[in-house]
Amino acid sequence: MERRLIKVGITQGDINGVGYEVIIKTFADERVVELCTPVIYGSLKIALFHQRAMNLPPVSFKVINRAEEAIEGKVNLINCVDDNVKVELALPAAEAGIAAYKALEAAVADIKKGVIDTLLTAPINKYNIRSEAFHFPGHTEYLEKHFSKNEADKSLMILMEDQLRVALVTGHIPLGEVKTQLSKQLIVNKLQIFNASLKQDFALIKPRIAVLALNPHAGDRGLLGSEEEELIIPAISEAEKHGVMTFGPYAADGFFGSSTYRKFDGILAMYHDQGLIPFKILAMENGVNYTAGLPVVRTSPAHGTAYDIAGRNLASEESFRRALFVSMDIYRNRRTHRKITANPLQKQYVDKGGDNVKLDLTKEEPNE
Repeated sequence: MERRLIKVGITQGDINGVGYEVIIKTFADERVVELCTPVIYGSLKIALFHQRAMNLPPVSFKVINRAEEAIEGKVNLINCVDDNVKVELALPAAEAGIAAYKALEAAVADIKKGVIDTLLTAPINKYNIRSEAFHFPGHTEYLEKHFSKNEADKSLMILMEDQLRVALVTGHIPLGEVKTQLSKQLIVNKLQIFNASLKQDFALIKPRIAVLALNPHAGDRGLLGSEEEELIIPAISEAEKHGVMTFGPYAADGFFGSSTYRKFDGILAMYHDQGLIPFKILAMENGVNYTAGLPVVRTSPAHGTAYDIAGRNLASEESFRRALFVSMDIYRNRRTHRKITANPLQKQYVDKGGDNVKLDLTKEEPNE
C-alpha cells in the first residue's frame, strides 16, 4: 500500500538536554501522529528515563529495526544507541555527544536512501559532539557536507517564524573572521539560494529580500567602514540581474527597531548574531531553524540544549512542534513546486499583424 503520511526522521540530540522532553511533550498529543509518521532515532531506555524523571505525559513508543517498518499512527523509535549510556541531566558530557552523533548518522543514512521524507534534529552540544567523524561547527555544516553536490553548492541557515525569515551569509564562525570571509560572490550566492528557497519552499511568487549592512549606520558612505560600498551594494546589483528582488543595505538596529522587517519576505544578515539576536527576541518561543539549499528538508527548534532547565519539566515544546509542522509544509511545497515547474511552456511569439495565426506548441524551437 502506498505511503500516505509524510515520514519525519527525528534525532534525539543531546540526551542530557531538553531534546527528549520536547519530543515527548509533542507526541503526548495523539493528534500529531494523525498528521505524520514520526521515526525517532535514539534509545527507548533513555526516552523512558526522561519520561519517568520528569513525570512527563505518557507516550507509547513502537520500537522498530528499520525506518521501512514504521507504522502510521504510532510513535516509531529506532534504537541506535547503547543502552548502557549514562544520562546526566543538565550536564555536558562526552558520552552524550557520541549518542547524539550516532542518532544523526543513522537518520542521515536513511534520508539518503529515501526511507524517511524529512529530517528534524533535536538540539546538540556543539562541543560535546565534536570528534574525528563530526568536525563541524553544527548540524548545518555537517548536512551541507553530506548533501552538497560540489563545493559551490552551499546551504543557507534560515531562522523563521510565520512571516519573519532571517538568513545568514556567514554562520558558525568567530566574529573576528566575518570580515575576511565576506565577499561579493558569497553574498550573491546566498541571495540566490534564499530567493530560490522562498519560491519553492515557501510558495512565494516574487519574494522581497532585505539585506542588512555590516557596519553601524550602513557604513555612513565609508566613514564607518567600506564593506557596504565595496561588497554589499555591488552584490545587491548583481543579484538583481539574476532576478532576485533585493533591497538595502539597511542598518540592522533601525531596521528591526522601526519594524521595517515586516515589509519583507526575507532578511539576509551578514553574520550570526546580527540576525539571530533580533530574531530570538521577536520569536524565540515559536522560532524554527531551517536549512535551505539542500536536496533534503531539515528543520530544528530555534533553541539549544537548555541545560539550565533540563530535567525540570520547564521546557516548552512549541518550537519543536512548529519545526515538525514546518518540515511537512516545506516537503509538500517542494512537491507542488516540482509538479508545476516540470513542463514549462515554450516561449510564445505573438504576431500582431496576423489575427488568424495560431501557435503550434508541439514544435521544437530552433536553436538561438
